[in-house]
Amino acid sequence: MKQTKVIIQWFIAIVLQVLLFNNLQLWGLCQPQVYLLCLLMFPITLPRWADMLIGMALGFFMDILCNSIGVHTMACILVMFIRQPLLATFVQEHERLTGEISTQTVSMDAFIKYSIILVFLHQICISFLSAWTFQHFAMTVLQILISATIAEGIILGYNIIRTR
Repeated sequence: MKQTKVIIQWFIAIVLQVLLFNNLQLWGLCQPQVYLLCLLMFPITLPRWADMLIGMALGFFMDILCNSIGVHTMACILVMFIRQPLLATFVQEHERLTGEISTQTVSMDAFIKYSIILVFLHQICISFLSAWTFQHFAMTVLQILISATIAEGIILGYNIIRTR
């Protein structure tokens, strides 16, 4: 039953990303990557290689849907590579035993630090790989700040609502 719930959440996040958030335009500066929620809330108990494989699969699937060439795959693999060391840094051992990461199982402070770092890292990777130049560096940084802030707000809001 729990796997069905996770699959439905993944499906909803991907559909929302493709149909809504990829088409969101705020002066061309905002494209929040909310599908990252799927990776952030993934169970902690899997081995690192499985995390990386799942990140690659989700990134590849998003690349197909968004018509990008490896941008999402690279960003998701990077997020999953950094995820385990971040969890070891911010999440206490007794909190990790639950096998799940959310504001219900770990402290709000730890979840916010964990998610902010991964959301900004993901957005930095996507933005600079998409731009592929430093010619409009200030505009790219502004896009990263706006998109990551909106994505983080949506992810935190969803997580808070989900755990109540």
